Amino acid sequence: MIRIDAVWLAVQPMDMRAGADRLLAAVVSVFGSAHAHHGYLFANARANRIKLLVHDGFGIWCATRRLHQGVFVWPGQVPANGQSVTLTAEQFQALVVGLPWERMEALKVITRM
Repeated sequence: MIRIDAVWLAVQPMDMRAGADRLLAAVVSVFGSAHAHHGYLFANARANRIKLLVHDGFGIWCATRRLHQGVFVWPGQVPANGQSVTLTAEQFQALVVGLPWERMEALKVITRM
């Protein structure tokens, strides 16, 4: 299994024709560098395709996921740092199956109305 210690989400859309080399160049441009055991997520403009680039310490892995219906929940606003969002493992798992990952903490608590 590939170990992923941190997942970073690139907010700006990416052309899904991009291969591992072009995605790696985007990672270095957006994040400053590609760290070992970190995953970097990109989506297309329609948010129905994502690519995950992982540096495992020896090389680069690239995985793609496409939805035939619906879209991945992607941030609509660019965060204060301008380009990226970090995800917890739980948020990453929710994102790749199409759940509202931004609300994972709020969904754990039931409040009285």
